[in-house]
Amino acid sequence: MAGVYRPRHPERTVLYRVLFHYFDRFLTEYESRFEKEYGFFRPILKEVVERYLDCGNPRCGFARIRCPSCGEDRLLMFSCRTRGFCPSCHAKRLEEWGEWMRETLLLDVPHRQVVFTIPKMLRLFFKYNRRLLGDLCRAAVQALLKYFQATTGSELIPGVVAVIQSFGQKINFHPHIHLLATEGGEDFEGKFHHLAEFQDSLLAEFFKREVFALLLGEELISEDLVEKIAGWRHSGFSVHSKVRAQTRKEAERVGKYMIRPLLSLERLSFDEKEGQVCYRYGEGAEEVERMDYLAKRSIRSSLAGVVYKNGGKVRQFMNKSG
Repeated sequence: MAGVYRPRHPERTVLYRVLFHYFDRFLTEYESRFEKEYGFFRPILKEVVERYLDCGNPRCGFARIRCPSCGEDRLLMFSCRTRGFCPSCHAKRLEEWGEWMRETLLLDVPHRQVVFTIPKMLRLFFKYNRRLLGDLCRAAVQALLKYFQATTGSELIPGVVAVIQSFGQKINFHPHIHLLATEGGEDFEGKFHHLAEFQDSLLAEFFKREVFALLLGEELISEDLVEKIAGWRHSGFSVHSKVRAQTRKEAERVGKYMIRPLLSLERLSFDEKEGQVCYRYGEGAEEVERMDYLAKRSIRSSLAGVVYKNGGKVRQFMNKSG
């Protein structure tokens, strides 16, 4: 006997409604209203949105699957697989990736989440050239390796999973790097050395040097600007490494947080009277960011986290963590 198909109705969400009704106008007006601030429109954004709008729609294709034992059949709607943007597809990927990481990648040693942040003054270089986000990620890993060598006197090889995040809690453009790293690493003889303490200020200093070297090499900044920023009391470079994971299960939880989607559908709402999309953020989701959805600012914000095609913003630097 055929089962009853129960659609998940993405069209009822605020995100879907905004994109469905206003994305075409957003494309038409992008050059005049957004290009100066956000750079040239990337074609991948149009592809991602169009695939998302068709995700789970039976009119766009489905498969009928049948259990060989009991004969029950169900309909399986084709998905868009736009990881990092589509809430449904990303949720599935999150669970599969977390399980794979726990069972295959990680050893049962302590890990830390290490978050690297750059000054606001330097973020515009990464806004207009997304290729540099990969270089920023490698700069964070290099800073960690040099920190290990400086504090232990040995060239240790840690296990590192690196994630590029390009958005902040207000779904604004805010490029930063998350590392899930072992607390220590292996020497050339394969012996693991545990590093119990992480000094965020020293890590930030190594990271600052790596980022300066990157941007100087790309001829995007001058030595004068480097000296100016280096002379500030608070340079804007920061590192946070207080989140620890003692077991693989805890490390999985941290890793899944690192690749969380851009926004939470539960925090989005319409203010029909004011013609605004509201997004709640902060601790307890008590603060509200208001965006004029008729002016398409909410669309621009919702696309801020699309880094690469196919959601490719996760880097695995070692074959086996630990």
